[in-house]
Amino acid sequence: MEQIHFTEKQNAPIAVFDSGVGGISVLGALVKEMPYEDFWYMGDSANAPYGTKSLEEVRRLTAIQVERFIICGVKAVVVACNTATSAAVRFLREQYPDEIIVGIEPALKPAAYVCENPNVVVMATPVTLREEKFHKLMDRYRDRANITPLPCPGLMEYIEQGKAGTEELLIFVDKLFSHVDKENLDAVVLGCTHYPFAKNEICKVLGPNVQLFDGAPGTARETRRRIKEAGLLRDETHIGRITYENSLNSDEKINICKRLLEKSLGKE
Repeated sequence: MEQIHFTEKQNAPIAVFDSGVGGISVLGALVKEMPYEDFWYMGDSANAPYGTKSLEEVRRLTAIQVERFIICGVKAVVVACNTATSAAVRFLREQYPDEIIVGIEPALKPAAYVCENPNVVVMATPVTLREEKFHKLMDRYRDRANITPLPCPGLMEYIEQGKAGTEELLIFVDKLFSHVDKENLDAVVLGCTHYPFAKNEICKVLGPNVQLFDGAPGTARETRRRIKEAGLLRDETHIGRITYENSLNSDEKINICKRLLEKSLGKE
């Protein structure tokens, strides 16, 4: 794929980048929003997890891949990783002002409005939670909700290893919430694109009265809006195709991606 240059921008794919397989939750939302578009999904599992790396390292890894996408002539780049968005998206937009670069952020706004003065937990990686971008987002809704950040180191690895739906993952999620007041919890924000694939386990631990929110649908809508504004949407009669790539060059990772996309699209 790295040798290709797409000469017609309108017919070029939308590039989707994640630290591993978690961005498939965003890819699923994008496919639902724009089934007529082609997508190029790249997961950097060889360097995962990003959530425990330094800001500088995450920015470097993200910039390398985004530069490659842009050299190839993609239509738009979606950084489908909360950690990479926090670390690199502002820098990338400054570097490539004429390109469509869309990031993702925790869906705190809808969670803050779920009821009057709700108790909200934001699950995210340590890097996401310590970045200025997240603190500004949290400050915006402090008057609306009681917000508790919950760092979740280790959770994304279960999804990377294809362990969604396992008893092992359920036990891990239960431990994550062991110090949270679950009885008075109203909402949980899934602040990493891997975490939607642990929804079943999170719901089992928290019960039916806690609402879960993730940023993938909003990111997909914003991507479509930006592409439409640029006049680059494909003809809706086109049947979209997906190209998968992973830095581990592993068939196992590609197969996990395909299974997770089926899950995201409700086909599994």
